[in-house]
Amino acid sequence: MKEKEKSLALAKQIANILEDKKAEKITVLDISKLTTLGDYFVIASGSNTTLTKALAGEIEDKLSAQGIEPKRIDGERSAVWILMDYYDVIVHIFHDETRDFYCLERLWADAEKIDL
Repeated sequence: MKEKEKSLALAKQIANILEDKKAEKITVLDISKLTTLGDYFVIASGSNTTLTKALAGEIEDKLSAQGIEPKRIDGERSAVWILMDYYDVIVHIFHDETRDFYCLERLWADAEKIDL
């Protein structure tokens, strides 16, 4: 399997984990043609900080069980924007109000949205 296909499979797996844990407004963007940061952004929201922490914890637990570890996780303390860097897949878990404020989908409007 090619690297980009692996990245897409991981992004979709993360989106499914988020959906199962009741995340809201899950979006996957293909950023590979726009930046060298990675191949995909997975963006999701939680209605409160307890939920955003739970969403991040679920991703970390499920992927860790498969031997997939993040390069870095930031924002867990405040839990209004948790960033999880899985190399070619970058996960953004927002508190609703923070997501509305930063609006990554608008900033990355040229990125292709992946159907889930």
